Amino acid sequence: MEIKGKVIVVTGAANGIGAALAKRFSMLNAKAVVICDIDEKGVESLAQNIGKTFNNIRFMKCDVANRLDLEVVVSSTIKEFGQIDLFCSNAGIIVSGDQSTPTSEWQRAWDVNVMAHVNAANAVLPDMLERGEGYLLNTCSAAGMLTSVGAAPYAVTKHGALAFAEWLSITYGLQGIKVSALCPQVVRTKMIEDAIETGAGSAVTSGGVMLESEDVAMQVVEALAKEQFLILTHEETQKFAERKVADIDKWILGMQKYAANQAT
Repeated sequence: MEIKGKVIVVTGAANGIGAALAKRFSMLNAKAVVICDIDEKGVESLAQNIGKTFNNIRFMKCDVANRLDLEVVVSSTIKEFGQIDLFCSNAGIIVSGDQSTPTSEWQRAWDVNVMAHVNAANAVLPDMLERGEGYLLNTCSAAGMLTSVGAAPYAVTKHGALAFAEWLSITYGLQGIKVSALCPQVVRTKMIEDAIETGAGSAVTSGGVMLESEDVAMQVVEALAKEQFLILTHEETQKFAERKVADIDKWILGMQKYAANQAT
């Protein structure tokens, strides 16, 4: 997919990867970019900034865990611009903890990290399928391929996010729907910075060089042009995943030792 001339929606766009994607898409002459976030002031500020050089930028407040909110985003975008070519389901949260973490926190992670993708697909796929074309970019995480030491809710729900992206591609790929799963490893975002401040940062920042969101946005554009399913920001993610598949017992033993070192 080439970005030029496309109508694009980006959720979780107030900052981080979502904001970087919106900026990159506008620079590449998308037809329109609609940015959404539960942080309305954040996306409004970003829209004002992008709007200095790009006319068709729109912002909306949206709670991605609320199916109705996403239906409104999709319907209003289609009403104004005719269709949605690329839907970037990017919003996500870090929830650390283990099996004893309160059910409410597990549910919060599930609603944002998994059901947001389900809600987005439910809202946008009918029109895409009717047209016989469309693209879904779901931000998952390297944790969805590997794990996240110290953050069971995050690791489990990101596995679910990746599984759903795979299912979407398998189910609708021959009907003109393209799907990519973005699995970043370590990226400098507000979410990561907040996690570090609260002490949960080690669960998601261990290993790899920390990239800037703008670097990831460029990688995404390149991957979309190739229409590749898996978008990895770090080469080591692929190597770790291959080791996991090749010998899961050995991989788990290694991760057990790593987790023990992290705890000391």
